[in-house]
Amino acid sequence: MTSTPPSLTWAWNGEVEKGPLYGEGLEQLSQQNILLSALRYWQRLAATKMDREPDTQSPRGQIRHSVAAGSRDALQKLSACCRGELPKPILAFTEAVEVTSTSAQGDAVHFPTPLREQEATAAIKALEACAAAAIAQLRDGAKPGAVRVDIDKVSAFLMSAYLTTLDGMGKADPSIKDRIPDTDLNRAQSVLYRRMSANLYETKIPGEYYHIHGSLDADVTLEMLGLPKENPSMTDYRTIIDYIESAVKQHTAAELDAVNLAHHQAGIQALTWPQFQATPHGKALLDLPPFTVRPNPSDAHATPPVPFPPSTTPDRALAGIKVLELCRIIAGPTIGRSLAAHGAQVLKITSPHLPDVPFFQLDVNAGKHALHLDLRGSARDRATFAALLADADVLIDGYRPGALARLGYSPSTLAALARRRGRGFVYVAEDCFGGSGGSGGGGGGDEAEAVGAFEWASRPGWQQIADCVTGVAWAQGEFMGLDEPVVPPFPMSDYGTGALGSLAALVGLYRRATEGGSWVCRTSLCQYDVFLMGLGLLPEAEQERLRRQFGAGDGAAGFFGLRHSDSVDEVGRRALASMRGAVPHLFEAEGIMQEAWSEGFKGVEVAEGGGRD
Repeated sequence: MTSTPPSLTWAWNGEVEKGPLYGEGLEQLSQQNILLSALRYWQRLAATKMDREPDTQSPRGQIRHSVAAGSRDALQKLSACCRGELPKPILAFTEAVEVTSTSAQGDAVHFPTPLREQEATAAIKALEACAAAAIAQLRDGAKPGAVRVDIDKVSAFLMSAYLTTLDGMGKADPSIKDRIPDTDLNRAQSVLYRRMSANLYETKIPGEYYHIHGSLDADVTLEMLGLPKENPSMTDYRTIIDYIESAVKQHTAAELDAVNLAHHQAGIQALTWPQFQATPHGKALLDLPPFTVRPNPSDAHATPPVPFPPSTTPDRALAGIKVLELCRIIAGPTIGRSLAAHGAQVLKITSPHLPDVPFFQLDVNAGKHALHLDLRGSARDRATFAALLADADVLIDGYRPGALARLGYSPSTLAALARRRGRGFVYVAEDCFGGSGGSGGGGGGDEAEAVGAFEWASRPGWQQIADCVTGVAWAQGEFMGLDEPVVPPFPMSDYGTGALGSLAALVGLYRRATEGGSWVCRTSLCQYDVFLMGLGLLPEAEQERLRRQFGAGDGAAGFFGLRHSDSVDEVGRRALASMRGAVPHLFEAEGIMQEAWSEGFKGVEVAEGGGRD
């Protein structure tokens, strides 16, 4: 016999906040631990248009690469390949897109990479803004205006976990641990030896590389390599790399893949872009757009159109929309963060027994509430979730394909609930490899197993896995003068994928409002990387300029001294150091970052001047 769940409400005092949502009125939702809004967040990627076009002449008289022009080209390509997913009113706004810069220095490449990350994500964010503008026009009759995308803010978005601070403390500050919940339940982040179970190593075959990934629990990966789960005496960075790589070198990539699959672990061989395109999964993914928005076959227009709720905040396209987010790490939670920035009420559902990366909570929880529910073992918590789900508009699924379906929250289950309540759902799924859902890999079904040519659809994975399999890591390594792959700096594929997911959610909501029914939106890390690589690498002359700018001659300790086996933390640390000298405006200019006060992260009043920090 189960107890009656507490009375619940989505209203939170009946108001949609203009800043991050705080804790007022949440007592009625849960007595459990709540993670609240972060200090720094991005409300929008808009700024004043540059007064003049920047000078694109380099000192040597060469024409420098224009990120603004590349962004406009990327937008055209993205709009073309996603034309089947986008209603015409959204596409119409692409003619009004302007590429701007807070610092007037946004026309330059900001990262030490040959990849067009700024351009790809600027294009995605531009389409996201077009979808938001179309929703505002649909709901309020707002007159079309300019859609501005700020390249500086796009760059900040792509590395926001490395820019986010709490009372001045960043990701690398040891004191930050005392101010945020410790979600590293298995010490997969805090113990260096265990942390390096998620890394890229050379295999038994010289020149062949495989990225193992212990995910958020290093035990299985270490044991399958014949290594101890714990090794307290091993604390030196290079010693740990050599120790684990020596175990990886006992196997070929094919052997590692087989043992990974047998143990249900993430892992993949690092392929070049041509190699990936030649795989069955790669070939199939090339025929899939970066995101899909398809009718849920179990509710194909059975429920009527759902108008957007009235709003007194015209700059908040999603005011009154309720979102349940079931995600961890970065890509999935970025979807929820962006929807919150558009005015949605976002409730992140996590569980006391599920690990996560502690510091990421500061970044990706911005603008949300968060609630602990055990959906596997607690009937009371499942009843609580059911009550929340009954009034939700959007469900974001960032877990391994099929995981939520096994808990009873598949697209078909949501469609049945939609028919009972007379109002459709928008289901948004984000995963690593893409191709789940049937119907050619972008359908609205529940299928989580490999479908047709999408042989890797059901495999687990993370940003580094996607970057390795699609050729992104090899492109980075070759740019650095190496004949080996290197995972690029910062989780840029995570953030780009999150942007695709938020765009897909906006499109799904628009189509629910205009066509009725329930909608299934899908994207993946590999789909983002395929779009990115499809744009081509930066011109060789620009790559050479970047090598000079970011210190190719700085020796082994500099960014270009990195090797394949350096951790993502080390890659990020060195990239930040080089960028602070090469593009200081990203770290110093006003208007790129925003601040908010959070009681949930133990914010303290600052008496002097009456301000809050």
